[in-house]
Amino acid sequence: MLSHRNIMANLKQVSDVLNTEERDVVMASLPLFHAFGLTVTQFMPLIEGLPLVCHADPTDALGTAKAIARYQVTLLCGTSTFFRLYTRNAKIHPLMLSSLRLVVAGAEKLNPDVRDAFKLKFNKDILEGYGATETTPVAGVNLPDALDYTDWKVQIGNKTGTVGMPLPGSNFKIVDPDSFEELATGEAGMILIGGAQVMKGYLNNPEKTASVIKQIDGQRWYITGDKGHLDTDGFLTIVDRYSRFAKLGGEMVSLSAVEDAVRLALHDSDTELVAVNLPDTKKGEKIVLLSASPVEPDSVRQAMLVHGYNPLMIPSEYYQINEIPKLGAGKTDFKKAKTLAVELTSATL
Repeated sequence: MLSHRNIMANLKQVSDVLNTEERDVVMASLPLFHAFGLTVTQFMPLIEGLPLVCHADPTDALGTAKAIARYQVTLLCGTSTFFRLYTRNAKIHPLMLSSLRLVVAGAEKLNPDVRDAFKLKFNKDILEGYGATETTPVAGVNLPDALDYTDWKVQIGNKTGTVGMPLPGSNFKIVDPDSFEELATGEAGMILIGGAQVMKGYLNNPEKTASVIKQIDGQRWYITGDKGHLDTDGFLTIVDRYSRFAKLGGEMVSLSAVEDAVRLALHDSDTELVAVNLPDTKKGEKIVLLSASPVEPDSVRQAMLVHGYNPLMIPSEYYQINEIPKLGAGKTDFKKAKTLAVELTSATL
């Protein structure tokens, strides 16, 4: 449940850090059933009195680019998946996006190759942010570097590889996932988010609400399930989701790291694939890889070993499917992917 207060607080937080002005024009192409699209690209411009340009299909990169050029849009929000479409479409000329002042990515991890390709093609930096539906959704974001005219020093607002600093009125806390004791700067642990944008709870589900909302020193914190660490300047780096680990023979293996390793072995960072963990009688769990293109298991295994990866990271089973399951915002639907993997493994027994 997101209250009026949650939404108003978050849209004002975002508007303030992005320094929105009367001349700004917002592109509204993200799904409105997603908190990112609803709060940032719909409610924020409406409340702040900014023009918004609507385009119903975020996967139509060319159509969106034409609207950006026609109406001189200055603020574009999207996901890594959607931004990749702009870099791949040869019909999108860099001049079509020349009016953009800010490009912000959220909802999923920004792929470094997408970030670099977007910069190379359009000469625009993608500023990565972070949050969750339960935080309305924005909790932190990178910002353009700025020059302080009082002392002529550059204020660093963007650190590549991080998701930025918390919004005004928000806090990040890194804690031990078991004891909830706060960890030292640089040490990775469970990410907690505090602030006025933290949800009231889940509708008619107090038990689930209690499992993710925790009171610490009088403040309500949302337990994200994400693993990350803060640097000395307050920038947050996401390591992985705690739920996206497989436990093989007592050792925790990051499924995101498995995906990256397989892509490296394939020499193709754009390969659509997802790794999931399923029960296994021998090691407790096994890693199953689903891919949208052909993968040769023996070649992947050999390449991963040559690159020095832990043998436990090598998937046990491989399945080619028509397409990787996606959510409305374009990010991978891990729950559906796992269900599909269960069906595929059962069918081969």
